[in-house]
Amino acid sequence: MNEPEKSDGEAETTPASQRVVAATAPREPSDPGAERLEEETDDDVDVPLGVAHRLLRSTHWITWYVVLPLVLASVVVWALTPASGVEPTGPLAWLENLVREQQIPVLIVAVCIFDTAVWAARNQLPFAAQVNPPLRSDLPSGVRPAFERARILLDEAESIRQRRKEAIDRELSPEDRVKLSADLSGLRHAMRRRPFDEERFVDALVRADGEVDVRLGRWRKSEVREYIESIVIAVVVAMGLRAFVIEAFKIPSGSMIPTLQVGDHIFVNKFSYGPAIPFTHARLWKTMPPERGDVMVFQFPEDPDEDFIKRVIALPGDTLEARAGHPIINGWEVPSCLVGVYDYLEMDPREESPLRHEGDLYVEYLGDESYLTFYDRSSGGFAEMQGPFHVKAGEVYVMGDNRNNSRDSRLWWGGAGGGVPFENIRGRALFVWLSVSDGPAGSGPFHFDGSRLGAPVMGTPRLPPDQRGLQPALDKCLRDRPPIDKTTPPHG
Repeated sequence: MNEPEKSDGEAETTPASQRVVAATAPREPSDPGAERLEEETDDDVDVPLGVAHRLLRSTHWITWYVVLPLVLASVVVWALTPASGVEPTGPLAWLENLVREQQIPVLIVAVCIFDTAVWAARNQLPFAAQVNPPLRSDLPSGVRPAFERARILLDEAESIRQRRKEAIDRELSPEDRVKLSADLSGLRHAMRRRPFDEERFVDALVRADGEVDVRLGRWRKSEVREYIESIVIAVVVAMGLRAFVIEAFKIPSGSMIPTLQVGDHIFVNKFSYGPAIPFTHARLWKTMPPERGDVMVFQFPEDPDEDFIKRVIALPGDTLEARAGHPIINGWEVPSCLVGVYDYLEMDPREESPLRHEGDLYVEYLGDESYLTFYDRSSGGFAEMQGPFHVKAGEVYVMGDNRNNSRDSRLWWGGAGGGVPFENIRGRALFVWLSVSDGPAGSGPFHFDGSRLGAPVMGTPRLPPDQRGLQPALDKCLRDRPPIDKTTPPHG
């Protein structure tokens, strides 16, 4: 009988093929040689993953696929965010504006990009050989997916054998355990064999996969379980993101027109002022107070079950007044620029025809923000002068951009005025991701406005398509913006 081929570096006196055949031969359960044969089969193959190896693998994955991409993405976002009050210039100005207006989406995209790059270089990472040895260089390209699947199969089998050892010893006969070990050993040998024998490898993989499925199938995760676990993980991740990172809100009223339209769906960055701990008013860390000009979502102080969205106007220690809706902070009137006449329709499904609102549109400059404000000529009920209101420590005063149609700090607590306590703040508005509003009676259940998609809540103001005739005047107001020192109120 011809001597079988031997793998490079093998020192065994018994050919591997004969040992595999011997391992499959039936033995009486009482035969003590069965367990010895199983041990001999595993002596010259890869050592099963131990606790230290699993800890190293988990640390490796967390470090390279979570921490590193997040740190690099944060550095990129920080580097591309312009300084407060500085208008970006140069070829990257568009990117810097995008980062300033959409920090969280840019951060998520950057993390994905860095994760992809790390995965592409996974075999060159430090300790990669110890955690997951690189694929053999002599593998045919078509075999690489099967080779990685074989690795996963071996890891899964060893994990089950370690976690379910007592159950396996109790429910599988010695012959079954020997056969399982032999087929797994045969697969390992086929994966290490030099030169690589594709036919032998595929045959060993099929045998090992079938043996694992038959012998360990009751402990393997079923397809249904895999789907359920994936759904549960996705739900947990979504809830975590909603609680700590980003949350979606719908705009139900016109108090922020023209910045936000009725039916806009927006994302809110809950990291801006420190992520709140769910079901409490505590935060993991605090970045307070918000900056003047921020558009933020908060719990209405008079009824915390309601969420409001307004623009921050005054900070702790400030004295706020309003003349015909124009804010005055510490005796200094916020500068503005008249754009022109603006109008919009207020849809009410209960009415046959919508209500038309018409008034003056301004660009207001506060800090490093430039934003649109609307003064409705037909609305009444506001005094010519409002205030003064003194902003207490630990709160901010807010106003709606639709100045004559907004229930804001000027009207709270029976007209006495009131601020938003820091603990009521939910987060800062980012951008519009959907806009669906109710249409007038007889026009259908809803109206989709594609022009609103991606509209920034802060940053460069955007006019609705039906108001594009005001664009030249708006551009002029933005070009003629006063310097930052002229748009910052004096200290209170």
